[in-house]
Amino acid sequence: MMVTHKNVHNRFKLNGYHFSYDDLCRVAYCFIKEGNENERYVGEFLLEWLDDSSFLEVQTSGTTGVPKIIKLEKQAMIQSALATGDFFQLEPGNSALLCLSAKYIAGKMMLVRAIILGLELDIAFVDANPLALVNKEYDFVAMVPLQVENSLQKLHTIKKLIIGGAALSKPLIHKIEKIDVEAYETYGMTETITHIAVRKIGDKNFKTLPNVIVKVDTRNCLLIEAPKIITEEIITNDIVEIISEKEFKWLGRFDNVVNSGGVKLFPEQIEAKLQGTIKDRFFISSEKDEKLGQKLILVIESEEKELPLSFFDALDKFEKPKAIYFIPKFVETKTGKINRKLSLEKQKGAN
Repeated sequence: MMVTHKNVHNRFKLNGYHFSYDDLCRVAYCFIKEGNENERYVGEFLLEWLDDSSFLEVQTSGTTGVPKIIKLEKQAMIQSALATGDFFQLEPGNSALLCLSAKYIAGKMMLVRAIILGLELDIAFVDANPLALVNKEYDFVAMVPLQVENSLQKLHTIKKLIIGGAALSKPLIHKIEKIDVEAYETYGMTETITHIAVRKIGDKNFKTLPNVIVKVDTRNCLLIEAPKIITEEIITNDIVEIISEKEFKWLGRFDNVVNSGGVKLFPEQIEAKLQGTIKDRFFISSEKDEKLGQKLILVIESEEKELPLSFFDALDKFEKPKAIYFIPKFVETKTGKINRKLSLEKQKGAN
């Protein structure tokens, strides 16, 4: 029998209680009427999920472009949940924690996984330290890097942890490697219904979930085929090195690549080398240059200050920034990611 969005697994629990389809509808109304902000988002999503429509509308994060509303088929979301359950060997009755906002796709999908796979899901406060008031072990949890950074002392209470929403810094990766937790960095986007590939902390390459195949276009940008989740091939702006149709190494964003005097530079790789050296938030970008075409620049979220030359010892000759700019406050997307384009425009407007 095909699983549909009207099916609620008989092992599913929410905050310790079993709920049927009808019960869940009532709980949704209760969350909307009496819950905190995230519980209201949970309630609103549950009502959308359980209604008669075959799809729901979600907003993209706006990390790489203007945020937009897209339609996701509920059946595709179910297939995504099943693929995650298969890859991570999740079983009915496994415990899970929702500490991401149900306003966005990552939080919504934790709810879908729980309902479809029969997980026992608890709702935590959505903040930078979600485990602070939690005294329980969990089989499966999803977090963003900032939450992980603030939860290091309790990460050992999680068996399997997926981390998404932003790239992990090398210092944070080193900290996670010292903890007894099976942790993975995810690759995906709203259009792919969260992750379609994961990279175990410590590994170099991403491996795809079941029924996902990857290849590249003429720009060496990733192409994603996931027929059970998306009907059309997704063209990304992520430059990758293909290891096989199920494995790839991520190099950087095509729209961020800097061509300086004929040398192609990947800002994300340079940023990874500087992580741990520069304590403030920062990013690498470029600006026009008469001789080089583009010159590499470093933009730091801070008041202006002097940086020791030793900060750049880890960089190759061409990777060292030709100019450094300081911005008191970066522009962020609604999900808290740095909007590089608008932050740069803000910097130029200040000069």
